[in-house]
Amino acid sequence: MHFYGMNKTTLLDYPGHVAATLFTGGCNMRCPFCQNSVLVLDPASQPEISGEEVLAFLKKRQGVLEGVCITGGEPTLQPWLEAFIRRVRQLGYLVKLDTNGYRPDVLAHLLQEGLLDYAAMDIKASREHYGAACGLPGMDPAPIDESISLLKKSGIPYEFRTTAVKGIHTPDEFAAIGQWLQGCEAYFLQNFRDSGEILQPGYDGFERSLLEEMLIQVRKYIPQAQLRGVD
Repeated sequence: MHFYGMNKTTLLDYPGHVAATLFTGGCNMRCPFCQNSVLVLDPASQPEISGEEVLAFLKKRQGVLEGVCITGGEPTLQPWLEAFIRRVRQLGYLVKLDTNGYRPDVLAHLLQEGLLDYAAMDIKASREHYGAACGLPGMDPAPIDESISLLKKSGIPYEFRTTAVKGIHTPDEFAAIGQWLQGCEAYFLQNFRDSGEILQPGYDGFERSLLEEMLIQVRKYIPQAQLRGVD
């Protein structure tokens, strides 16, 4: 068990809870606008934090932290994920998983075992344009469909979220996204920001007026949809 980054305290990553965020390495997508390109392409170049070191830290922070957010990269690629989550829960922590939804079999198993308290799934684009947004032209979006359905039926709090990127998305596309996710519990529209570690540099975010136009399109199907982190 190993990680390639840890945010020891966050009030943002796990809604309603003080949490620590852990970053796994590797991903099964190649989104050109990915903000964590090093974690996707070359995680071994980053300082490694052992699972035992993380668990020792969490034990010391019992009573201060409430939850643990596991993100990436793509956490569902890690063969040790279930065992690690079980140990985290034994320490009394809530567990939030961030996922791209491309391994619904892993997500289904974690949900069936009652190992997740919250899940956040990135929706990269409309179903029609999914492969291009993921850097996987021609990909079959069926696994994404399955993960969406799993979370809707899961009984745990969850959210879907899309990062809007100029050059990847158009405002009109968000009506299709809203229709696809109709009936979901929560949906957030976020604006792209260049972290300096983009997989393919050159992308930009949208003006607020266009983000609000996108939100109007989504709200035709998801009335509770919100903008997140938009100034």
